[in-house]
Amino acid sequence: MGAYSVDKIRNICLLGHGGDGKTSLAESLLFMTKSVDRQGKVTDGNTVCDYDAEEIKRQISISTAIAPIEYGGCKINILDTPGYFDFAGEVMQALRVADAGVIVVTAKSGVGVGTEKSFKYLRDQKLPAMFYISKFDEENADFFKAAQGLRETFGQKVCPLIIPIIEKEKAVGIVDIITGKAYKMTGQGRAEIPVPADMESYVEEFRTLITEAVAETTEELMEKYFSGEPFTIEEMCAGVRAGVADRSIFPVFCGSALTGIGSLALLQGIIDYGPSPDMRAPEIAANAAGDDVELKCDPNGPACAIVFKTVADQYGRFSFFKVVSGRLTADMSVKNARSDQVEKLGHLYTVRGKKNTEVPEIGCGDIGAVSKLVNTRTGDTLCAASNVITLKGIDFAVPCYSQAIAPKVKGNEEKIASGLTRLKDEDPAFTSEINSETHQHIISGAGDIHLDVLCSKLKSKFGVDVELSAPKVPYREKIRKKVTVEGKHKKQSGGHGQYGHVKMEFEPIEADDLVFEEKIFGGSVPKNFHPAVEKGIREAMQKGVLAGYPMVDLHAVLIDGSYHDVDSNELSFKMAARLAYKAGIPQANPVLLEPVGSLRVVVPDSYMGDVIGDLNKRRGRIMGMNPGEDGQQIVEAEVPQAEISSYAIDLRSMTQGRGSFTFKFERYEEAPPMVQQKVMEEAKKSMTDDEE
Repeated sequence: MGAYSVDKIRNICLLGHGGDGKTSLAESLLFMTKSVDRQGKVTDGNTVCDYDAEEIKRQISISTAIAPIEYGGCKINILDTPGYFDFAGEVMQALRVADAGVIVVTAKSGVGVGTEKSFKYLRDQKLPAMFYISKFDEENADFFKAAQGLRETFGQKVCPLIIPIIEKEKAVGIVDIITGKAYKMTGQGRAEIPVPADMESYVEEFRTLITEAVAETTEELMEKYFSGEPFTIEEMCAGVRAGVADRSIFPVFCGSALTGIGSLALLQGIIDYGPSPDMRAPEIAANAAGDDVELKCDPNGPACAIVFKTVADQYGRFSFFKVVSGRLTADMSVKNARSDQVEKLGHLYTVRGKKNTEVPEIGCGDIGAVSKLVNTRTGDTLCAASNVITLKGIDFAVPCYSQAIAPKVKGNEEKIASGLTRLKDEDPAFTSEINSETHQHIISGAGDIHLDVLCSKLKSKFGVDVELSAPKVPYREKIRKKVTVEGKHKKQSGGHGQYGHVKMEFEPIEADDLVFEEKIFGGSVPKNFHPAVEKGIREAMQKGVLAGYPMVDLHAVLIDGSYHDVDSNELSFKMAARLAYKAGIPQANPVLLEPVGSLRVVVPDSYMGDVIGDLNKRRGRIMGMNPGEDGQQIVEAEVPQAEISSYAIDLRSMTQGRGSFTFKFERYEEAPPMVQQKVMEEAKKSMTDDEE
C-alpha cells in the first residue's frame, strides 16, 4: 500500500448499535475492493476486524479495529468500533482521529439507542455524519420505513442518496439518486441497468429532497433553484459535499454486507462527499508556555501525531497514531510532549485487523502504528523536538460500575495488579485501586460486560483466575453521648510485671478523627506515658464496637489514673487505654454512619417517573430536576452509597441505555435503624465464617 497525498485520504469511523452490522459492512468493503480474497463472517469468527480471542468467543466487537482500503485512487481508513455501550471508550479513541462517521442502522429495526448515541457523539465532536441502512435484503426489512425513521429522529437534513431496487419482495440492486443510474450485482462487481419503471416515482421524490437540501448550501444554488433551473450532477455532488462538511446534509446509503449490494456505492460516496483530513478546522494545541496555537493539517509542516490507541501484550506496546502535520518516518526521533522524553521510532506499520505491513513512512492525515515506545501511552502527542506542542487528548467517560476483584487462588494479588496495569495501557476507560478503608482491590468500568472482558483477559494474557464481588461499603461508627470509664491493665509474672491504669472521658466531636487531650493533675499518669494512651485509643478506633468499622469523631480526654514505679511502661498504658475504649464506647450510644453521595442522572423525559420511583426505593432524596439538552431531564439527588452498587446496570435497563449518571461522595450520615441492624448482622456472620 503506497503513500497517499492528504487530499486522497479518508478516515471514516463506523458507528451504531451493537448487532447492526458494522463489522460485516467493513468485511464486505474489504472483499468488494479485493483487499481480502474471501469474505469472513462474524458468526464464523474469521472477520478481519474481530480478530481478538474475546471477540471471536463473544461474537461482538470489543475494541476499535483499523481496516485501510484502496479504492478509486484514494485510501480509506475504516475504523470499526464496538456498538455495545460498555466499550464506548473505544469509540472515543476512534472519533479522536476520524474525519467523518458512518452510522450503521438496520432496515429491520430502524433507529435504536445506539443510533441516537452515535449521532450525538459525532455532533459533540463536530464531525460530519452519514447513515448506512444495512440488511435491506433480509426478511421483514423495510428500507423506506427505516429512512423515514431517520428523518423523523434527526430532521429533514437526512437525505437518502442510494435506494434499493426491490423485485418480488427481494432487494436485487440499487439506484443512485444523484446520477440517476441503477446497478445490479455481478459477482464481486456491479453492472449498470436501466432504472425500473416502478422506481421512477421514488427516484423523483428523493431527488427533490436532495435538491432542496443542496439549494441551501450556497446563495448561487438557491437562486438557481428558485429560477426553476435543474442542477447538474456536478453541482449536486458539490452541494452534497459542502452540506456534509458543515453538517447541513446527512446522506443515507444502503446495502447488504452479505451480497455486497451497495458496498461500492458507499465507498464512492465516502470519496465524493466525505472530507479529507486537510478539510477539517486546524487542531488547537498548547505550546510549551501553555498558550493555545493552531496546527494545520499541512504535509510540509512540523511533524506531529496523536496516539489514539495502544495494544499491549507480553512483547510490549503497539501504538496506533494519526499524523496531524508533516510526516513520520522509520528511525525518526520525536518528542513526547507529556513525558518530555525523546522516543526513537523503529519500524512503522500500516495495520489491517491483525495484519501489519511495514512501511518507510506515514504521511500527513494518515493512520499508522509503531512498536516498542517506552514512555508513550494513549492520548499522547509525538512531535518534532523543534516544535513541542500538546494536542487535545481523549475524553473518556468516568467509570460508573465498580466491583471488588480478588484472585481465586490466594497469593496472586501481585499478578492481578501487574496485569491490570498492562491492560490499562490499552483500555484507559477503566480504573483500579486499593480501597484504603475496606482493603479491597476495586475495579471500575462502564458495565458488567466491560469488567467481565477484563477478567477474561487477565486469565488468557496473564494466567490469573479472578472473581468479582460487590464492594464493601466503607461504613463508619461514632458515639452520641459522653461517658467516663476506667481501664486497668495488670499482669504479674516472673520478674517485672505490667501495670497501667487510666480514667477516660469519651464524647462526640465534629472532627472526623480522634482529638486527644489530657487533664491530669498531680502526675497520677506521668507525661511520658500520655503518647502511649493516645496510641492505644487510635489503634482501638480502627474497629468499632457495632460492626467493626472505624470509629470517627471521637474526643478522648485522659483525666486520671495511676502507675507503678517498676511495672508501668508504655505497653501497659496502651493496653489500659484500649480496655477503657472497649468498656466505654458501648455505653456511649454508638451509631453506624453510612456514606452518602450526590447523584446526577440524565434521562429522556419519558423515563422520569421510573427513575424517580426507583430512587425513592433506594432511599434517595430528590434535590432538584432541571431540563437538559435534546429533551433530556437532569435529576439531582442524594443517595446512600450502599444503594447504587448496581445502578449502572439498573439505569441502563430502565432507560434502554439512554440514561447516564455520575455519583460523587459528599458526607457521612447516620444510617437508619434497619440498615444498622442489617449491617451488624452481616458483620457478625462474617466474623463467624472467619472463625470457622
